Amino acid sequence: MTDFPAPFLLLPAYKDYLWGGNRLASLFGKMGGPERIAESWELSAHPDGKSVIAGGPFRGQTLSAFLESHPGAAGTTVPPGEPFPLLVKLIDAAENLSVQVHPGDEYARRTEGNRGKTEMWYVLRSDPGAFLYCGFSLPVTRGEVEERIREGTLPEVLRSVPVEPGDVFFIPAGTIHAIGEGIILAEVQESSNITYRVFDYGRAGADGRPRPLHIGKALDVLRLDEGCPPPPGVEIGFRSVPGGELRLLCSCPSFTCSVLELNGRFSQKMGDEFFLSLLCLDGKARLSSSGGGLGIGTGDSAFVPAGRRDILLEGTGEFLLTFPGRPE
Repeated sequence: MTDFPAPFLLLPAYKDYLWGGNRLASLFGKMGGPERIAESWELSAHPDGKSVIAGGPFRGQTLSAFLESHPGAAGTTVPPGEPFPLLVKLIDAAENLSVQVHPGDEYARRTEGNRGKTEMWYVLRSDPGAFLYCGFSLPVTRGEVEERIREGTLPEVLRSVPVEPGDVFFIPAGTIHAIGEGIILAEVQESSNITYRVFDYGRAGADGRPRPLHIGKALDVLRLDEGCPPPPGVEIGFRSVPGGELRLLCSCPSFTCSVLELNGRFSQKMGDEFFLSLLCLDGKARLSSSGGGLGIGTGDSAFVPAGRRDILLEGTGEFLLTFPGRPE
């Protein structure tokens, strides 16, 4: 690439799932959507919910349309014709989410014609006593899991984890999991919307009937080992950088995600290989590069197209930085 499109802000796609709340509006300024916002898809080219460019010469275009006309903007790590690889969300769980599992890439491509889903959670807010499920609390067999699903006793063998703001959870494909009531978090995931539900508290959907379970497919992909693994790279922890402090949350084959505590001027070197997603969790800053600049505040999501240049972030606040794969 020789011409680098300037960074731009994105407008999210909203999801009003029945377990959602209204705190994304008050905490992150998510206005103009449904009264109940369960998920805000901040970076998405997925057909089920596409981010829209908020301003500049590409204003009103979906991110997917922009990438079709600027294929190099996703970086050389995304092969031509391949779907955009990542999805970044804000999630407000006013009620418990269903207990569920996601398939890996091989199974998803073979049975669903799509990619699988590995994800990571970064907890932003949690009510007193809030918890989530991640993995099993003891050794189980496929037969026992199937029996408990059908009897409605599956939560008895799930690993319950109390949560606090700042906690990080890595959910590789095949790991049974559920976000609990009273948790607000940022999720970084492969761009997939395939979910196999196995327990749903007997809730009814919009049609008044119990929401369907996906027992057979879930059992096909379920990892039966206990617990959930620590996020790859989490041991690196915090490190001081010019302009603030950087905390690596997770670095896996699908994505690398860090939190920047900004207090000054932070510079990030970009390359032709990768794009950058930048989500402001709190604060205010100026994002600039050789292609132009923009202001970014709490709740704003910015996309920085691939290209060899430095970007500068100047201000104060907390920012979620996500790259595809493992950039050097």
